Amino acid sequence: MKIAESAFQLVLQEQNSLTKDQQKRQLVLAAITAIADYELGSELNIFYDLEGEDFCDYPGKLRIT
Repeated sequence: MKIAESAFQLVLQEQNSLTKDQQKRQLVLAAITAIADYELGSELNIFYDLEGEDFCDYPGKLRIT
């Protein structure tokens, strides 16, 4: 946990040292990089493929669909 906290602090320090224009460029690059994660068939959308299917079927329990 200490390592994660230290890494987060370093990222915050770097982010605060950037100009607004540099921050906007970083956000644009991050958004472009993330596009593949949201395409159909990606691992991020794997549960979307289950839409409408019962995946938690317990006998005698109320099923919500």
